[in-house]
Amino acid sequence: MSIRDEGPAAGPDPVPPSVRAQLLATEHWGLLASRSTAQGEVLTRISMFLTFTSAGLVSVALVGQATGFSGAFVLLAVVVLFIVVGMGLLTQVRVMNVAHEDLMYVTAMNRLRAAYVELDPGVAPYLMAAHHDDEAGSRQTYYFFGNRSSLGHVAGSSMIFMTTANAALIAILAGLLLSLSGAGTVAAVLVGAACGLSFLAASAMGGYRSYRDVWTRFQPLSPTPPGRE
Repeated sequence: MSIRDEGPAAGPDPVPPSVRAQLLATEHWGLLASRSTAQGEVLTRISMFLTFTSAGLVSVALVGQATGFSGAFVLLAVVVLFIVVGMGLLTQVRVMNVAHEDLMYVTAMNRLRAAYVELDPGVAPYLMAAHHDDEAGSRQTYYFFGNRSSLGHVAGSSMIFMTTANAALIAILAGLLLSLSGAGTVAAVLVGAACGLSFLAASAMGGYRSYRDVWTRFQPLSPTPPGRE
């Protein structure tokens, strides 16, 4: 679809290319600002979660020393861990939402670059970011050189970081609860590790499915030409 297809059916195009470029650039800057705000907000949320977790664990340790690690200490540890896990899950949901929003902003800016190239095809060789609003285009924009594996990109993401942190907390909580029920240390460790790994695997699978669902439902206007994906 051409950006000129939106104009009147008859007569010359009333909008000069320079005005179109200004309108596109304004939208581009708006997307950049929104993307920057979302990234800053999610990094702040992660920092808040880590601070809250550290404070909670230090508080539990101090109470344990003060009470001689009595039954009150165990009860406090369970309550604090439940609260920390809850905060972690809420933070993970926000990180996932921002990941989708970031993909949305990248795809939208790729579409605007396609309009720039349509206005002036000569700028295409100078754009390292993609001007195709599909999955291949998003991968190029995230990493211009194109030689980074998808596994490396995902493993270094904030989403995997939060998922791993929550998996560790869930493993500790599950092991502690099992230990309180009378199970031995070995059983508590094994069950806790299994719970943490199960949560990590389920979260990774859910994230992948939601990512694939985005591209299943999305219809690009300027897909990457065959052979260049």
